[in-house]
Amino acid sequence: MRYVSAYLLASLGGNKNPSVDDISKILGSVGIEVDADKAKKVVSELSGKDIAEIIKKGSEKLASVPSGGGAVAAAPAAGGAGGAPAPAGGKAEAKKEEKKESEESEDDDMGFGLFD
Repeated sequence: MRYVSAYLLASLGGNKNPSVDDISKILGSVGIEVDADKAKKVVSELSGKDIAEIIKKGSEKLASVPSGGGAVAAAPAAGGAGGAPAPAGGKAEAKKEEKKESEESEDDDMGFGLFD
């Protein structure tokens, strides 16, 4: 993705046909080591093509991709809504979980405090 991004940056900067060297300069400026094979692949695939047209076609393809279960399926899991009764002993279980979590958090620092 970084190679495509560098190619797009070079294109947006006015370079009609970015090269592997252009990609290397952009990525190198932020300390990224460039894999020449990947850069060559991006240049060969995008060379001579209209970037705006490629982005438009990609957006159309992404619009057809399913993106999740929707809010209806998530609502009962998130809030427990839906009219189902709470399980017996729900408060006691919640207290046990809180106590267990607090004990675990005390162990996280292994007995060392930040200001000890």
